[in-house]
Amino acid sequence: MSDSSASSEPAAEPRLPERRSGGRRRIAWIVSAVVAAVIVVVAIVVAVTGGSGDGKTVRIGVADASEPYWKTFAALAKKRLNVTVTLVNFNDYSQPNPALKEKQLDLNEFQHIQYLANYNVTAHDDLQPIGATAVYPLPLYSLKYRTPDALPNGAKVAIPNDAINEARGLLVLQAAKLVTLKNGGTAFSDTSDITSHRVDVVTLDASQTARAVLNGSAAAAIVNNNYATNAKLAKTNAIFQDDPASPIAAPYVNIFVSRAEDKDDPTYLKLAALYHDPSVEKGVQASNAGTAVFRNLPAATLQQELKTVEAQAQAAKK
Repeated sequence: MSDSSASSEPAAEPRLPERRSGGRRRIAWIVSAVVAAVIVVVAIVVAVTGGSGDGKTVRIGVADASEPYWKTFAALAKKRLNVTVTLVNFNDYSQPNPALKEKQLDLNEFQHIQYLANYNVTAHDDLQPIGATAVYPLPLYSLKYRTPDALPNGAKVAIPNDAINEARGLLVLQAAKLVTLKNGGTAFSDTSDITSHRVDVVTLDASQTARAVLNGSAAAAIVNNNYATNAKLAKTNAIFQDDPASPIAAPYVNIFVSRAEDKDDPTYLKLAALYHDPSVEKGVQASNAGTAVFRNLPAATLQQELKTVEAQAQAAKK
């Protein structure tokens, strides 16, 4: 989710707009779409380089193939690595991971670690992150108040109610000292984990959080970047956001993902590193209104974080 999501889900981070229908039950939200789907991939295959030459061809599943930075990325891959990159664009975030598992793809880049952990645990898979791209801070917006501590006691604060962003929104509110979560919270917390609160937290569809702060029905709201941009919320209205370098944000780093047996493939590792070429990063920022915070972390670090978040996902299922 380069974001996600989950998708959606970018261009927002996680861009991962999954919906859910209730409490801790949500860990299974991905299975019905993933396991039941015959991977007749509803995807548009986009060839982004001319000719394959004598080099390798790598198929990468993405959710934003039309973004210009992918053309820059593919041109660099051809020039520097003699690799022809073919992008496979997905409109349904439940499909790129199963497509990778079934070897219809070589890599994908559309999700963050939390999304991948939830998929692996639910689908009993072992896909692995091999390179980081960026994290997109999740802001708390208010039109009336300038800092979190200026919010009155009992003020209504809205957060998204989808499985990905509810937990992250709660972690943001905890970092802002507005709520306390059971055992410090995890990437799978929900409102039932609030043990104390200075504000009243309400959950809304992610698409409604910006409206809540604009019409005054909430004193503040956690709003994903795409919805904030569409609602024309100014960056100056963001009164708090998670620190991209903090443990809170670690599960939300967007990643290149491979099958476990390919996690040390030198070509794939070089492709992941190529994302951080200045020309590619410049294009990413242009496509995301300057909100990307690039993270260039070793694959081993990402894989260890994945294990941590998978353990949280397992615990949340119990």
